[in-house]
Amino acid sequence: MNWYLAKMVFRIVCGEGDHTPQFDEQLRLVAGGSKEEAFQKALNMGQREEETFYNRKEQLVQWQFINISELYKLSDLIDGAELYSRIEEQENAEAYIYTVNQKAENIFFTQIHQLLKLA
Repeated sequence: MNWYLAKMVFRIVCGEGDHTPQFDEQLRLVAGGSKEEAFQKALNMGQREEETFYNRKEQLVQWQFINISELYKLSDLIDGAELYSRIEEQENAEAYIYTVNQKAENIFFTQIHQLLKLA
């Protein structure tokens, strides 16, 4: 079993979303037998952690999982521990989400390419 550090990205929408787009970037430890397995596990974790609730002002708050934008192999640590979190405000939400998704695709397709080279 290997340990990986995954950057999970969530979008935070409050009320009607009439605010500067906010994103939370979290670094998480993920255990996996391969980079591919760790990536999938991190994706599942992010999807399970989407949340909707009302704040003190009775506004609906949504935490929407975007994707995994980075994944690094590490040595032994604790599975699922949050190591880092940062709220990111971006003027162009769609461009930010696009970049996160492109990074996730790069992780996924690089792994497939490496597997095909082994065959």
